[in-house]
Amino acid sequence: MTTLTGNLSAPTRALAEAEDVRPTRRRLGPGEPIRFGGLIGIAALLLAWVVGSATGVLDPRTLTEPWTVVQTAGTLIENGRLQESLVTSGIRAALGLGLGVLVGTVLALVSGLSRIGESFIDGPIQVKRSIPTLALIPLLILWLGIGEPMKVITIALAVFVPIYIHTHNGLRTIEGRYAELAETLGVTRGEFVRHVVLPGAMPGFLLGLRFAVTSSLLALVVVEVINATSGIGHMITLASNYGQTDIIVVGLVVYALLGVTADAVVRLIERKALSWRRTLAS
Repeated sequence: MTTLTGNLSAPTRALAEAEDVRPTRRRLGPGEPIRFGGLIGIAALLLAWVVGSATGVLDPRTLTEPWTVVQTAGTLIENGRLQESLVTSGIRAALGLGLGVLVGTVLALVSGLSRIGESFIDGPIQVKRSIPTLALIPLLILWLGIGEPMKVITIALAVFVPIYIHTHNGLRTIEGRYAELAETLGVTRGEFVRHVVLPGAMPGFLLGLRFAVTSSLLALVVVEVINATSGIGHMITLASNYGQTDIIVVGLVVYALLGVTADAVVRLIERKALSWRRTLAS
């Protein structure tokens, strides 16, 4: 560097030397993430709701004021109606999500680790992927009735497809050089699958899990609004029949909180499980 800066002027040489000791920083990418940055947009939306209601821009007959919604939620909590509905909806969503994740993961492993398995499994799942799960509800009602099994199966059908697609993709996109290295080292197939393939597919599985959580809540809303005698969706349906906008908004807020909380949990699991990965956001 001395020979390179020797012919430069004093100010230019000083800048060049300062550039040598300046810590390198990444110029590309979004930079360091803002802590709790995801809450900023939600807070802005709530603020717009409060301001719009206070100034009269939002008609309370169209969208209830936030303070009225809080008061209604307090009343529903006092009489136990909200807790009962929340527990019922949570159990349905959890059962459907668990069943869908289990089925999707097993099918993805069989299809992703075996050419024969892929031949039998991948085609039918791609057909299912093109058919909206909600379009199957009339058929599921004929087969299973309108009880809890139908609701749980509907949620599971909405869940297992994203789990399968992203896990299968993660299995199939593992670089071949790892297999060559494993053969060179004499690693058995079981050890290769356990130590290389499954960890390599974990990012795809967790991405699919985020989509699966959203899909489970969407299916939950539909099955509870169409055919349910309990749950948050049933509460919203009854409120709609009587024009109780405040209760409808309370139910929607509960659904939103469920979705945000579930996604935050999955993202936390993703950060912990994939802490070894260096990405643009890390």
